[in-house]
Amino acid sequence: MRQSEFLNVVMPFKDKLYRLAKRLLVSTEEAEDATQEILLKLWSKNKMIGSYNNVEAFAMTMTKNFCLDRLKSRQAGNLKLVHSNYGETGTPLQKQVEAKDSALWVQKIMEELPEQQKMVLQLRDVEEYDYDEIAEMLDMKPSTVRVALSRARKTVREKLMQKHSYGIG
Repeated sequence: MRQSEFLNVVMPFKDKLYRLAKRLLVSTEEAEDATQEILLKLWSKNKMIGSYNNVEAFAMTMTKNFCLDRLKSRQAGNLKLVHSNYGETGTPLQKQVEAKDSALWVQKIMEELPEQQKMVLQLRDVEEYDYDEIAEMLDMKPSTVRVALSRARKTVREKLMQKHSYGIG
């Protein structure tokens, strides 16, 4: 595979790789490094890329595994799972503050979720993959993905409602 062919295959989902890495790693620099590393690994396998059914799913799986390895490594002692928030423009300040507060609470709640639920929630609700793709990436059954997603959403919803109903808690 030539460089131009490789770029045509990989570049459309490069941003998704970065967002997943950013979701899993605290620092932007770590996410950029992880994305770069995955792209290099994909390039080193460029002769075999054509044999993969879904190059994007393969790359997302590589990214997930690389980031989880980084989180477990001694070098990553100060890294933790975090959620990237994308702000809206043109909304009143009060609404922005409320949205940011809710997003921070969702982030805190998500940090408490089991690893599998965090991954499923990220891949489905943020990256918008379908259940079969997530099942393939995480080596799970689609029904297990649905259950994990349902539980994650329910936990986030209940804890957020609890926070809004009872104040800081």
